[in-house]
Amino acid sequence: MRFIFGILATITGIYSLIILIRIIFSWFGNMVSGKPVEIIRKITDPYLDWWRQKLPLNIGNFDFSVVPAILFLSFIQNIFHTLSIVEKITLGFLLAKILLLIWNIISFIIGFFIIVIAIRLIGFLINCNIYSPFWSIVDSISQPILYKTNRIFFGNKIGGYLKGILFSIIFLIVILIGGKFIVYFLSKILYSLPI
Repeated sequence: MRFIFGILATITGIYSLIILIRIIFSWFGNMVSGKPVEIIRKITDPYLDWWRQKLPLNIGNFDFSVVPAILFLSFIQNIFHTLSIVEKITLGFLLAKILLLIWNIISFIIGFFIIVIAIRLIGFLINCNIYSPFWSIVDSISQPILYKTNRIFFGNKIGGYLKGILFSIIFLIVILIGGKFIVYFLSKILYSLPI
């Protein structure tokens, strides 16, 4: 039985790699084409489309539904790999892995927002042309988060734009670090459950 779970873990890992290749191909639009690309699309698109339908995570022009899709495959691969080694998994182990999966999705999105807002900060400091298409995309992603964090810190008062960007970055970093510690301790507790 361990051998079968080892094979399933390997197949899941290969499928994850194929999905990553598919995602990279999508960045280039129609510039990448051919029979191998079509085969990869036929293999991966049904799985990715299911996640896009069930969990639409579109932020601006970006589709983040692939993040939970890949993390779920990683979760399944981890389960298969563990079963190939020990043949028994406790409920605490499963709950800890689910918690870590959810945190990985959340921390990826928070990290993405930190990067986008940091790019916006750099653009603001060097006084870039805010009317270019690049800055329109950056603003369409960063503005909702900037608005929400500014409402938390400043309420109905209007704070300066630079102050709002800085508070947003600091706030998101604190959430990221604090969340990491909380999830770490909760997962340790869950791993130690005997059932």
